[in-house]
Amino acid sequence: MSTLRPPQQHEEIAEFIRQEIFSGHFKAGDPLPSEAELCKQFDSSRGPVRQAMSTLRAEGLISSGRGRRSIVLDNTRTESFDAVFSVSAWLGALGKEPGQRTLWVARQPASSEIAEALEITEGDPIFSVHRVRSADGVPCLVERMHFPSEVGRLIMDFDTDSGSLHRHLLRAGVDFNNVSRVLTAIPANEEDAKALKVEEGFPLFRMTLRSYTHAGEVIEYADYRYRADQIRLGMNNVRGSSSPLWVEIPDQWEDNPS
Repeated sequence: MSTLRPPQQHEEIAEFIRQEIFSGHFKAGDPLPSEAELCKQFDSSRGPVRQAMSTLRAEGLISSGRGRRSIVLDNTRTESFDAVFSVSAWLGALGKEPGQRTLWVARQPASSEIAEALEITEGDPIFSVHRVRSADGVPCLVERMHFPSEVGRLIMDFDTDSGSLHRHLLRAGVDFNNVSRVLTAIPANEEDAKALKVEEGFPLFRMTLRSYTHAGEVIEYADYRYRADQIRLGMNNVRGSSSPLWVEIPDQWEDNPS
């Protein structure tokens, strides 16, 4: 595993402005400081400042400057990268107190589904963690995380009831560099209904997630199941920029849309 990369200056600048927008210090319609002012504030050249502004424009938070100061367009939150793959970071960013209750931790052979997702051979050893996560003490999702052995061995000395597993892995130098996610709606099965304190058949959002290193190596496959009454989805888009969201109709639905 590669060592953990510290944030680059353009990422730090973008995150500072992002939080100023989310906190209400900059409101919709407000002009942002000029490039020169930001360069002075962050002791930066124009390159990192322009890259930070480009990131915020792609997120739909600010307008294109085009020779004038950029304007705040919206304060709808976007997720930091840490909040994408870490439930603790996500809940913390929402101002919620994250909690966790471990159901089991196991070293086991990979099933065909998990092996395909981790790009390993079926039956290879993996480490799996099954927890119920809560926000301010209220159960909100069930998480099942699966790691190949070279990553999973790093969790064996970690108390999974104590806090963020991903923060522990980051500190150990695991290179979480990019993530892909797929979201579907499912009814709660008996196991998930019991864990989330809902009736069997209760609507859940199921998100499957794969995390990769900078080199494209799969280092995690996770299955998160959220109570549908406790989350809301939102997204900003800007003309000229691609959206991180894609929507499709699976082939098996085409002949029976009901």
